[in-house]
Amino acid sequence: MATVRLIRNIGLDDAATSTQTSTVNEPTAASAGDRVFVTGNWFASRSTDSGASWTLVDPFTTLPPAAGGFCCDQVVLYDPGRDIWIWILQYIRSGTSNVFRVAVSAGNDLGSWHWWDFAPQALDATWTDLWFDYPDAAVSANHLYITFNAFNSADSWQRAVVFKLPLDTLASAGSLGYQWWSTTTHGSLRLTQGSTSSMYFASHNAGTQLRVFGWPDGSNTIAWFDVTVSAWNPGPYSAPGPGGVEWLGRLDSRITGAWLSGTRAGFLWTAAARSGRPMPYVKAAMVETATQSLVEEPDIWNAESAFAYPAACPNAQGVVGVSLFFGGGPRQPEHVVGFRDGGAWRLVITRSSTHGPPGGAWGDYLSCKRAHPESSEWVASGFTLQDGTDRRNVEPQFVHFGVG
Repeated sequence: MATVRLIRNIGLDDAATSTQTSTVNEPTAASAGDRVFVTGNWFASRSTDSGASWTLVDPFTTLPPAAGGFCCDQVVLYDPGRDIWIWILQYIRSGTSNVFRVAVSAGNDLGSWHWWDFAPQALDATWTDLWFDYPDAAVSANHLYITFNAFNSADSWQRAVVFKLPLDTLASAGSLGYQWWSTTTHGSLRLTQGSTSSMYFASHNAGTQLRVFGWPDGSNTIAWFDVTVSAWNPGPYSAPGPGGVEWLGRLDSRITGAWLSGTRAGFLWTAAARSGRPMPYVKAAMVETATQSLVEEPDIWNAESAFAYPAACPNAQGVVGVSLFFGGGPRQPEHVVGFRDGGAWRLVITRSSTHGPPGGAWGDYLSCKRAHPESSEWVASGFTLQDGTDRRNVEPQFVHFGVG
């Protein structure tokens, strides 16, 4: 039986984050050899020695200000084909709108950035009352895809937007031409990690349906199909831990993990307890894109504690790695990584919290990416609370793992 091998399992200290942390931490991580970049709310940090030491990359001051200043959400990726780091940052509303920034640095440098800013009004001049929030990003063979939700000034969801940016132009800092597409019916679109010639992304459609979209790398056209999955409960969510401390008070049913392996796309989200699933759990749906049909539903669940906030990515052999949280019942929130071995999920705890969040808020997303150049392995992000409940007690976790 295969086991999870933790190659590096490192907590980032206060010097790495300047205590710019939160239990809504939203950490992401990427690696290229001994170079590592980690982001979260509201910090970024880099290492050039595989995580043995870290240098703060302050997202408030490293790049020039935009809109109302740096806000919160970030995503980091590494594209090995062009040896570039991609850093996506979200900025505060100025008036009724904001921007997000795509910053790029050469792989060996990881510090000299060029960037582009994107505002809703640049897409449509009538979108004067919209602002971007909740990013996701993934690369294909030739493009960077980014998704954002768009809200109005009353904080009401209006639409989701998908961007398609050429990686060659991002690498060369050239004049950027790009494509975009928008929907007013499906939000929080989650992109498939591991895509090459086509990018797939999905959202809940209605009841037990998923709507799966496909955008070929060489096409201007997006197509979609609907797939029905088995019944699941969209909430409310609860999994109090020791002392009755709730940690799922902020949780919802958005898809947070997606991958593509061959022609099969997989999607993960958190479902609330139901008959046969006594605690919140990770609902899984694997879809055959060629036949537009559901293949299997390999849920991740436990009768005693809850699984939540999953992220996923396939390695070079198509094995699916995951990063997620586990907690409630006898457990404070724990970060977990693992992979799917045949029909079973092999999981291991990387770090256990000593406390639960005092306000019940945890989340909202994690990352799992292919390691480079060890493409059969993964790097993941997580976090825990250590020795207290203040911001300084939030400790992000960088994990490099593989098949044992």
